[in-house]
Amino acid sequence: MLTVLSRHKYPLSLTAAAASWGIATVISKHAVAEIPPLTLLPVQLAVSVAVLLVSLRVQQAPVSWSPELRRLGAMGVLNPGISYALSLVGLTSVTASLSVLLWATEPLVILMLAWWVLGDRITKPLAVGSAVAVVGVVLVVFEADSRGQLIGIALTLAGVGVCAVYTVLSRRLLGSDSTLAVVAVQQSFALAFSLVLLFVTVVGGGAVAFSEVSIGAWLSAVVSGLLYYAVAFWFYLTGLRQVPAAIAGTFINLIPVFGIAAGYLVLDERLSGRQWLGALLIVAAVGGVLRQRADRRT
Repeated sequence: MLTVLSRHKYPLSLTAAAASWGIATVISKHAVAEIPPLTLLPVQLAVSVAVLLVSLRVQQAPVSWSPELRRLGAMGVLNPGISYALSLVGLTSVTASLSVLLWATEPLVILMLAWWVLGDRITKPLAVGSAVAVVGVVLVVFEADSRGQLIGIALTLAGVGVCAVYTVLSRRLLGSDSTLAVVAVQQSFALAFSLVLLFVTVVGGGAVAFSEVSIGAWLSAVVSGLLYYAVAFWFYLTGLRQVPAAIAGTFINLIPVFGIAAGYLVLDERLSGRQWLGALLIVAAVGGVLRQRADRRT
């Protein structure tokens, strides 16, 4: 049994990361029903930062406060700061299933931005995959029947775009600092940014009546922060150490699978026939492009 687990360590780790991201979105949807998104974000990040700092301490990972690390840390304001602030606000008016499907387009957005900003070559599979994914997104969002839901979709896609910009810019800044140190510093910057947002919200009269928030909602906030920002990262990093990034990226396709399944079981969410078709197109398009890139690099 141990031999089998060792042999399949990287797919198990990457699958666990995808499951954590998908399920955490559903738990966040449960939490955001009672906790405003700009209050939920600092709670989630505080949980993650605490876990990451403990991990740094246990692993004795070196942290040199170099100019490169400071620049990379500031990127945390983009992601998870701004990107997940937008996503959580969007999550208040869209289902968790729809949210994870929209986030599934992130790899293609990253590839398109890399072509535009970094001059990466755009291939025929990428062009075709992007077109198919766009059709899938149109089918998924076609069921939007209210202005609020359309705004939620727009905010979620804006969060995807900010996250893609962060990824492309980070490729230019990565140095020799440990990945764990970079993520811990970035999330610390994001936590500081989220606290500023919370302060502005409170000053603007958007204070939360904490006494009215149930214990279940607070527990959802803690668990979703732990899963999304700490556990998922740890599993993804574990798998990434054993395979090229292009191969690891193919496991992003599994996030909607776990997210939709959890949304069905936990929140009783349903997709229409048109949305299921759109979901299949998005997952197939992203999977096809990432698989093609993985084959080229191996």
